[in-house]
Amino acid sequence: MKYFISIDMEGITGLPDYTFVDSSKHNYERARRIMTEEANAIIEGLLLKGAKDILVNDSHSKMNNLLVEDLHTEATLITGAVKPYSMVQSLDHTYEGAIFAGYHSRAGQPGVMSHSMTFGVRNMYINDVVIGELGFNAYVAGHFGVPVILVAGDDGACREAEALIPNITTLAVKESITRQAVKTLHPKKSQALLKEHVQKAVDNRHLVKPLTPPENPTLRIEFNNYGQAEWAALMPGTEIENGTTIVKFEAKDILEAYRAMLVQVELAMQTTFC
Repeated sequence: MKYFISIDMEGITGLPDYTFVDSSKHNYERARRIMTEEANAIIEGLLLKGAKDILVNDSHSKMNNLLVEDLHTEATLITGAVKPYSMVQSLDHTYEGAIFAGYHSRAGQPGVMSHSMTFGVRNMYINDVVIGELGFNAYVAGHFGVPVILVAGDDGACREAEALIPNITTLAVKESITRQAVKTLHPKKSQALLKEHVQKAVDNRHLVKPLTPPENPTLRIEFNNYGQAEWAALMPGTEIENGTTIVKFEAKDILEAYRAMLVQVELAMQTTFC
């Protein structure tokens, strides 16, 4: 039995603001330890349910946050960037299920440090469905026929998951008060609950259908300002929708749409404000 874990950082227990998720800030090393402990709790739960192959994909920022020397010995880790499929690198049809941990809500929504990939993105759409990182990653899993069986993070991420994926197991390890303040569980309590909930998610995985993406999807990314849209539209095959900051791309499948999104958001980050 194979399981895939994508673990982000903003939705990890006890992390309220950027000083925990920015590697240059004073709280970052504390956050790395808690993140690694939460990954281990999930791994332990999967092993109790008979998992034989567990792949953990570090999915935050430069994607080298997890402490490899402290990660459970029975898991394999993908660490570092650049990765062609970012938060879902190496996910394919051979996995029984995917687990998204440390996740947060999409841009423009209530939730701790809510955003979609970068802070230049206001909204992302696949056809007419508005999505964030969680939704886009779930679509990639669905492309391979893999259900997302557990989402853990802040309460906003859990609401988002429940709206997209019927019967999914969720665990809110903290409740957003504002975008940079939370009411949180103790990390040890979260770890116990993660171990318990992932076992429940494995038991209920037959109730969860993969989030199947549309064929030939249209990717539309709405940026915060026109300069960002101009940079993103330098990618061949894109166009800016008249009178908006939305860049449109017609993709052959969700994998091409995902890589196009990665390129556009990286280009948009070149924008300056003077």
